Amino acid sequence: MSRSLVSSRRNFIKGSVAVAATAIASTPVMAAAVGQLPQKWDAEGDVVIVGFGGAGATTAIVAAQNGANVVVLEKNPQNKHISNTRMSGGIFHCPFKDGDKKALKDYAQAMFSGENIPWKEEGEIPEYSEGLAQIWADYSPSNLEFMQSLDPAFIGGSQPGYDKASFPGFPGAKDCRYNAYRATYTKRMKNFNQVSYGKPKEETSSGEAFWLCLEEGVKKQGDKIKVLWETPAVELLKNSKGEIVGVVGTMNGKPYYVRAKKAVVLCSGGYEYSKPMRQAFLEGPGVDGWAFYGTTSNTGDGIAMGQAVGAGLQKAGKSAARLIVPTQVRHNGMRLGSITPAVGSANSIVVDNFGNRYEAETKITDNPSRYFFYKAAVNFDINSLSYPRTPSWMIFDEKLRTSKPLVGLGISTVGYGFVDWDAKNEKPVASGLILKADTIEDLAKLIKNHPENKDRMVPENLVKTVEKFNQFCDEKKDADFGRRPATLGKIQQGPFYAMPLVAGGPNTKGGLLADADRRVLTWDGTPIPRLYSVGEIASALKFVYQGGGNLTECLVYGRHVGKNVAKLPDTNL
Repeated sequence: MSRSLVSSRRNFIKGSVAVAATAIASTPVMAAAVGQLPQKWDAEGDVVIVGFGGAGATTAIVAAQNGANVVVLEKNPQNKHISNTRMSGGIFHCPFKDGDKKALKDYAQAMFSGENIPWKEEGEIPEYSEGLAQIWADYSPSNLEFMQSLDPAFIGGSQPGYDKASFPGFPGAKDCRYNAYRATYTKRMKNFNQVSYGKPKEETSSGEAFWLCLEEGVKKQGDKIKVLWETPAVELLKNSKGEIVGVVGTMNGKPYYVRAKKAVVLCSGGYEYSKPMRQAFLEGPGVDGWAFYGTTSNTGDGIAMGQAVGAGLQKAGKSAARLIVPTQVRHNGMRLGSITPAVGSANSIVVDNFGNRYEAETKITDNPSRYFFYKAAVNFDINSLSYPRTPSWMIFDEKLRTSKPLVGLGISTVGYGFVDWDAKNEKPVASGLILKADTIEDLAKLIKNHPENKDRMVPENLVKTVEKFNQFCDEKKDADFGRRPATLGKIQQGPFYAMPLVAGGPNTKGGLLADADRRVLTWDGTPIPRLYSVGEIASALKFVYQGGGNLTECLVYGRHVGKNVAKLPDTNL
C-alpha cells in the first residue's frame, strides 16, 4: 500500500473519532444530572451495547437469542469497521470437554488473580476471581461449538503451542485438558503473513475469519440487532433511581439518544490511542515509549463514560505487551506499532541503549512470556533515573533481513493497511526506520546519534556484545541468558541493521472495575445498576495472559452477560 493510501486511511480514522474524542474529553462537565432525560428518544432497545468488536457482537447475539431487542452504537462506518478482533491472530481457548472441570476452574483462577498459587504475592481481583473462573470453566469448553452454531462452515484449526496450558505449574494445569484453536474457513490455514482482509469468507483465517463468523451470527438475528454505524457513544444516562437507562451518541454531529430498557453493556475496548490515559496509566514514557498494533479506534471512550457515572478502575496500567517496532505512522500523536515475530530469530539480538543484552530474546516472542515482557522493557534505573531499555534495539544482519519479513504481513496494522511494509524489509530501511551500516561499530555510532538513544550507546559495548553472542552460537549455548539453542545464529553477514523496539502489543487490559457477572462497580464495590462491561475495557486476565485470551473472554463473558441482561425486567424512567 502506498504511503498516500496509508495517510488517507489515517486521516479517515482521525476524522471518524474526532467527535467522540472531543465529547469524551468533556464528559464529566456535560454529564446530565440524575433525572435529566430527553423528552424524546431517537432509538430504543432492550439492551444497548457500546462497541461492535468481538465482545459487543457476542453479547448482542446471545441477548437477541434470549429474546432481547438490541441496539449497538459503533463509532466507525460499516465499510471501514476494523476492530482488534479482526486484526488479531484469531486464536481462542476451548478446553476439551472431557477435562476435569474443577481443574479448569483452578487454572482459570490462577491466570486471573493467582490467589490460589502459594508463592503469588500480588492479589489482582481476589474478590471476584473465583466467580470469574467458574464462568470461564462453564463456557469456554463450548466456544468452538458456539461459533459453529453461528456458521457451520467455521473451522477451529489447530495451532501448535496453544494446545495446552501455557503455565504448567499452575493449579489445575495438568488435568484441565486446556486447548486453543485458531479461527479459519480454509482447511489449509493461511499463515500470519497472508492477508485475509478483503478476501471472500472461504479464503480467510485468523481474526478476520473469527469476525466473519460473528458477523454471520448477527445477521441470523435479523432485525433483533440494529447497528448504528458512525454513532460514537459519549454519555451514559441515569434515571432517578440511579439506574443506567440510556446512552447519548453523536450522529451526523448531533446528539442521538438511545433508550436501554434493560441494560447498557460497554464493549468499547481499551485506551491504546488515548494520550491522556496512556500518560496516566502506562509505565515509563507512556506516549513515545509505547506502541500498539490493534485498532486506532480504541480511545478509552467507555472507560471515561463509566468514570463519569461513578465507576471505579482496576489495574488500569495492565497491558498484553512485549517489545514491538514503533513505526513512523502516527494517530492522535502516538506511533502505530506492528506485531514483530522476528524478534528472537537467528542472526539477531536485542540490546539496551548502551549496547548490552539483558534477556533471552526468545522470551520476547515466546508464549506466554511475550504477553508481559513489557515489564522488562520499561525497567527504571534508579541510579541514572532513566529507562535504559526504552527503546531497545534489535541488531541483525543481512541474512535475516533477506530471509523473512520482520513483522506480520497478514494481520495487525500491516495486514489491515495502516502500516506499509514489504517482505524483504526494504521500505523501512529506505525510510530510515531501520538503521543500516557496513560494520557493527558504524551501526553503533548511528544508534548513538539517533534522537531516541540520547547519546547513550557505547560502540565498544555493542561490538563486544555481538562478538560474545557469536561465540555462544559456536558453543551452541547462551551462557548469559539461556536462549533457546535452535535460535543461536551468528550476526556476521554484512551489512548490519538496528531496529528500535518499544513496549507494546495488541491492547491494554486494565480499565473499569467489574465483578464476576461483569457488572460495573463503583470504587467501593457497589454495582452501578444496569451497567455491564465485556472485553478489554475490563479484562479478566490481569495477572498473566495465555495467547488467545482476549477473544476467549469475548465469547465467555459476552455469552454470560448477553443471557443475563436479556432476562432483566424493564426499567422505569
